[in-house]
Amino acid sequence: MSVDMKLNRAQFDAVMVPNYAPAAVIPVRGEGSRVWDQEGNEFIDFAGGIAVNCLGHCHPALVNALKTQGEKLWHLSNVMTNEPALELATKLVNSTFAERVYFANSGAEANEAALKLARRYALEKFGAEKDEIIAFDKAFHGRTFFTVSVGGQAAYSDGFGPKPQSITHLPYNDVAALEAAVSDKTCAIMLEPLQGEGGIINADPAFLKAVRELANKHNALVIFDEVQTGVGRTGELYAYMGTDIVPDILTTAKALGGGFPIAAMLTTAEIAEHLKVGTHGSTYGGNPLACAIGNAVLDVVNTPEVLNGVKHREQLLRDGLNKINEKYHVFSEIRGKGLLLGAVLNEQYQGRSRDFLVASVAEGLMSLMAGANVVRFAPSLVIPEADIAEGLARFERAVASIAAA
Repeated sequence: MSVDMKLNRAQFDAVMVPNYAPAAVIPVRGEGSRVWDQEGNEFIDFAGGIAVNCLGHCHPALVNALKTQGEKLWHLSNVMTNEPALELATKLVNSTFAERVYFANSGAEANEAALKLARRYALEKFGAEKDEIIAFDKAFHGRTFFTVSVGGQAAYSDGFGPKPQSITHLPYNDVAALEAAVSDKTCAIMLEPLQGEGGIINADPAFLKAVRELANKHNALVIFDEVQTGVGRTGELYAYMGTDIVPDILTTAKALGGGFPIAAMLTTAEIAEHLKVGTHGSTYGGNPLACAIGNAVLDVVNTPEVLNGVKHREQLLRDGLNKINEKYHVFSEIRGKGLLLGAVLNEQYQGRSRDFLVASVAEGLMSLMAGANVVRFAPSLVIPEADIAEGLARFERAVASIAAA
């Protein structure tokens, strides 16, 4: 192939598997909360790589961590440990309920590990009959076959043959349904404390309380999928810290590497004992490069300045979205927490979230969808206030173009 080939959107169709449908825009450079494409067009980033780029693009602390570690040690198998992994695991243990950490590469892998651990824990402590996993409609836990089956969206799991069994799906926030379903056969209840892909839906405090109480009553584990809500996204280091309950297992990824692939499963020492040598593994889990960057991310994010700043920025974004809605009347509500917010389309605009995304790109703003009826925003946790204001101005122009059509 010629070295001077044109690397454009058409080349994607020529060489890539068609499971994605990317935009025509191809970003080539980013700095902070601004991104530039091949033609030099500038965009404000309210998407954050789907809640991944928690410190924006090319944050100096992360660039420095990558360069420094890149000149030391790139990879070891898990036959040996390494200093960045030990440092990051210690920080996670010291900052959360957890006593033990398992590293992986992605949220799906962390969730796969969590589910396997929950099944193994139940098998060894209570017997083979205790294998039911309770999860919730509209949930999203990854794309491995186990995690996509536990996720409550059949469109993602259908069409691949027989699914893993003993998985029960219930309506999210429905305490009565949960009470009726949990039994001594339940080994784990898995949920997002704020559903992301499902539409930016907050968990009701009474629902979370019921999850914890019923799990305790039936010797089941509570798994919090904090792949999207973790590492400062909601204004706490992890979203469970803003609730009245503590999970038994927590998964984290996305923002943990600020754009570099890394994930972790956190749990207690007593539960972790059941993931014995040889029961699970990951070639790149605990990779020195990834963990060095994860350390830098936590050092920046896990500070009062940044976490309190998330709450301040949330209010700026909420106020701006509500002001836009006062003029154009396209949203029924703004929901979510911290810098994971969803603008829910009203009846007149049902099913058109992609139209808002496309219109936003045309105005120089990167945003997201959370289903067909919710426009999702997940900007950098340290996005400058000026970029919030400019991004909102661009979004207003996008909204105006749709409302006028």
